[in-house]
Amino acid sequence: MDLDELISRLGVALGIGLLIGLERGWRRRGATAGSRAAGIRTFALSGLLGGVSAALALALPKQDAGGAATLAIVLGVAFAAYSAVIALFTRDENQAAGHFSATTAIAGMLTFALGAYALLGDMRVAAGAAVATTALLAAREELHGWVEKITWPELRSAVVLLAMTFIGLPLLPDAPLGPFGGVNPREVWLIAIVLASVSFLGYVAVKYFGARRGLLLAAAAGGVASSTAVTIANARRAATREGPPRLLAAGVAVASAVMFLRVVGIVAALKVELLVLVAPALIAAALTALGFAVAWMIWQHADRDEYRSVKFRNPFDLLSVVGFAVFLAVIIVLGRAVGEAFGATGAVAGAIFVGLVDVDAVTVSMVRLTPDTLSRTQAVLAILAAVASDTVSKIAIGAAIGRGWFAADLAVLAFGCLVVGGAAAWLTFAYLAP
Repeated sequence: MDLDELISRLGVALGIGLLIGLERGWRRRGATAGSRAAGIRTFALSGLLGGVSAALALALPKQDAGGAATLAIVLGVAFAAYSAVIALFTRDENQAAGHFSATTAIAGMLTFALGAYALLGDMRVAAGAAVATTALLAAREELHGWVEKITWPELRSAVVLLAMTFIGLPLLPDAPLGPFGGVNPREVWLIAIVLASVSFLGYVAVKYFGARRGLLLAAAAGGVASSTAVTIANARRAATREGPPRLLAAGVAVASAVMFLRVVGIVAALKVELLVLVAPALIAAALTALGFAVAWMIWQHADRDEYRSVKFRNPFDLLSVVGFAVFLAVIIVLGRAVGEAFGATGAVAGAIFVGLVDVDAVTVSMVRLTPDTLSRTQAVLAILAAVASDTVSKIAIGAAIGRGWFAADLAVLAFGCLVVGGAAAWLTFAYLAP
């Protein structure tokens, strides 16, 4: 390591300590002089001490075989000595103030460690970790307030969702199993994660933004991933009367509009020459869905008491989410079977099956098959068939799960989007198709 790099890395180590120390010093700015175990100067020195300790360890003469061990021993001893000092003074500060807190001691140890890593590793990672540390320290009141307000069902659902994503997902095999291309267990689990995430997002959005804005924000965000997941989540809440059916149906309309526009974006990104045939029908359907959403929101606005009383009782139910994900995987296999049985002529039929679950997968696969296997017209018809199938599936979901006025509103939504989108598609093919 040359002199310029060494000075630069020590400067980052010092900056890490100054950044964390700024937050620590500001929080105890009203304390009398000499009553704090560590402030901005101590933390700045802690970061620099970590960097200097790492520099000294690197500078010590060592053999090739034992070099790493020598470095580890020197740094370990320095870190242990520093930790003992900061822990001792933090204990004395706690006793004098009459409270219990390990935050200052832990922050000091982390400052030392990040200063050392700035010498030995990637300076950008060390600096980023310092920013994250400072943000966590500064968000003390917000985090404590959030913990006080969170309920057990919310905490349980959040933990389950995190476990599904960061523990369950990496353990599942990422290879298809079964006939007709099989089912990828990881993809099925991803469907379950999307369903659970959309449901949890809706719960959080309604709690913090209110029924009206929360439902629409959650639906729009959920529609980016899966409008089917939004439909299932809202249907369950309509069935348990956790919200006004029309307000929940408006959320499905927003998610559907996002889905239509999402398909347009995928086609534009992968094969722009198909856009002239795909875009008119989907944009028309998206505008229709948004029109229904606005109309239902205005209608629902007349009865403010009803949407103010919205209160979701449970973010999501794990067994039902996993069960529905398995069901959707079965639909995907059936769609592949139909497509393989009839070849190119069965592309539309296969797209109808798969489109019940995953419009994006159909869109990407049809675009990739053009023009070698499918013509432009065949590919566009398959994409539009998948979108229409997804739209019709909302009627089935509404009738099977949501029932009542929610199911009726979804039927009206699907019919309107199909009629307007179908008319736009007919005009497009009549005047623009080759």
